[in-house]
Amino acid sequence: MTTFGVNAFGIGTGRERFDSMVEFARVAEEIGCAAVWTSELYSRSATVPMAMLAAGTETIAIGSNIAYGVGRSPLMWAAEARDLDELSGGRIILGLGNGTPKMMEAWHGVTGEAPAERMAELLVVLKKLWRLHEGPVHHDGRFYQVHVAPTSDVPEPVRAEIPIWVAGVNKLMLRTAGRYADGLVGHPMYTTEYVRGPVAEEIATGAQLAERDPSEVTIMGIRMCAIDDDVDKARRQAAYAIGQYAASRVYDTLFALHGWTAEQERIRDAARNRDSEGVINAVTDDIIDNITIACAPGDFAEAIAGIGEGFDHLDLIAPPWGLSDVETRVVNSHILDGLRTHLSAPVKT
Repeated sequence: MTTFGVNAFGIGTGRERFDSMVEFARVAEEIGCAAVWTSELYSRSATVPMAMLAAGTETIAIGSNIAYGVGRSPLMWAAEARDLDELSGGRIILGLGNGTPKMMEAWHGVTGEAPAERMAELLVVLKKLWRLHEGPVHHDGRFYQVHVAPTSDVPEPVRAEIPIWVAGVNKLMLRTAGRYADGLVGHPMYTTEYVRGPVAEEIATGAQLAERDPSEVTIMGIRMCAIDDDVDKARRQAAYAIGQYAASRVYDTLFALHGWTAEQERIRDAARNRDSEGVINAVTDDIIDNITIACAPGDFAEAIAGIGEGFDHLDLIAPPWGLSDVETRVVNSHILDGLRTHLSAPVKT
């Protein structure tokens, strides 16, 4: 059965922003959401809000969706994860991604080559460092050199292992998730068909290399939800958000799978010309309906129930492009209202 999560979103500045995130997470916890997620970018971290959420909630899982694996050394990742897991009582999910090669180079000052291999190595080192209480850790790899010999006793972590989920879209990163990770953080562009097809195939290939069952890898999807009493406005918001992603070559396989290559080219042409209306008009109803939920508030609970199988967990988010903070907060309120209805409904047998 698919579980649901939401992205913590703060309003205001200073402590107010963090308090509003905690308030949002408490509502999500109360209605039965399985997880609350935080993100980071060039101006915000994921881990500081995670600490606030850990201290302000009791049962809901707290995950990073995503934090940049290249943004901290393996040692600091392990140390922060230990602290967060202790603070939360063992509720942390470490969701890691690299970003694009250009982001790796321009934002983090590391080479953008072989991102999947880098991620695989990071996971290997993190798992060693999680067991630092058992003795020294020595690792010499292509991307990481770590030699840590504790000079005093290291307390055991709250859990013997911490779940690490990897963000991926294409073949090599999906295989990395299947081989090394506990879960896959999907992308807002994921469709049910893409998950059942290329994603499942590459996860299975990676799992086979590790001689484990692919079902051990939790598949998480991210579904953009445009919700407004004016449904045409909601669909335009969804189309605009899709268009911001669709121009990238990263999603060529997904668009080809659905027969949307011609539409993708029209989106690209409009994006090159900075033609926002052209981008929106190039995104067809079929694309909107497969990638997003776009509806009126009263129809949202039913729309959740209609999401196809393939995801173990779904993170429901407002469109990350084109909305003001106030509009995003309104959409998030509608998401919680719809989830409250959906999660309280009797389970069909």
